[in-house]
Amino acid sequence: MSAARSPLVFLFIAVLINFMGYGMVLPLLPLYAQQHGAGATLAGALGSVYAGMELLAGPVIGALSDRHGRRPVLLVCLAGTALACLLLGLAQSLEMIFAAIALDGLTGGNLSTAYAYVADVSPPERRARSLGLIGAAFGLGMMAGPALGGLLAAQGLALPAFLAAGLAAANVLFGLLVLPESLPPERRNGAASGVVRDGLGSLGGILRLPGMGALLVGMFTLNLAFSGLQNNFPLYSRARFAWTPAETGVFYAFVGACAVFIQGFGYGWLHGRRSERALTRFGLLAMAVGLLAMALAPAGGWLFPAAALVALGSGTAIPSLTALASRRAPAEAQGRLMGATQTLLSLAMILGPALAGVTFELLFPGAPYLLGAALSILAAVIVSSASHNG
Repeated sequence: MSAARSPLVFLFIAVLINFMGYGMVLPLLPLYAQQHGAGATLAGALGSVYAGMELLAGPVIGALSDRHGRRPVLLVCLAGTALACLLLGLAQSLEMIFAAIALDGLTGGNLSTAYAYVADVSPPERRARSLGLIGAAFGLGMMAGPALGGLLAAQGLALPAFLAAGLAAANVLFGLLVLPESLPPERRNGAASGVVRDGLGSLGGILRLPGMGALLVGMFTLNLAFSGLQNNFPLYSRARFAWTPAETGVFYAFVGACAVFIQGFGYGWLHGRRSERALTRFGLLAMAVGLLAMALAPAGGWLFPAAALVALGSGTAIPSLTALASRRAPAEAQGRLMGATQTLLSLAMILGPALAGVTFELLFPGAPYLLGAALSILAAVIVSSASHNG
């Protein structure tokens, strides 16, 4: 147990530091874009560009981690994040902002590699709880980061980006010093075919595994339900309730606190009492109700309980659905599974921000959240169908 727990502690800290930096910049991205004359649709396109680059790189990163190990791939991804944040802080044009986001997307496989790391060091019966621990690190970073970024933004939008770059660079050093490799040489994929071909073909190969297709389609729909909302929320809160960046940062911190509690404590309690399929369905329905409440909120204060419900839903559904998929993949394909999962997430992130931006501008500010609620219900139907067929 101690041999498995120690690298998870290291990984928890690495993911925490990484997403603290990411959380500092995320709520400000639409403001970076608007600072250079962009509207909601172009601000949403920032998220689409990031996801498009991740779509190209994600399967390749998964295949590389299966071939060469998780540690070097994770460190390269973190170094890319450091450089991208530095470029964002130095950006003097919309084109440079898009270039920084594109670079971050190309090296944005750190979370999928972290999930593959968890699969390496966790036995199947504890895998969902270990994934929840990494989710808690994500949530804690997303709790502290936005609040700090919102406060620093009062001194200029460049300052949060520079600090995020420093955190990512420190994370690379931390990983070099203390993070062990999780995938021993005898378990690595040494097939003779090219890494790029393996990476780009991983999604099709994973989908051909028995019972995997419906689970991954449900995962795609789940991520599409709210993929554009993080990028869109600063515009939504300002349009509906005249929130400042600092107020938006406090809201993101609240959502992160909810995620920490749910994924770090609540999910473990629930996981011992309900099946992963039941938790997935419950989480998706909770997301639908929470997103609907956000769309219809009559005052800014109503967003907090609604977001807590969304955090409960996503914090329950995502690790449960990921664990269900992980159980169906052999040990030597876990990296490719997480790379394929990252591909689906990237597809959702390409469509989601664009859909949120277009519906925000063409319909009304709450339209993206109504769309997310409908997609959450659709994902629940798909997962229920998968439970009957597999």
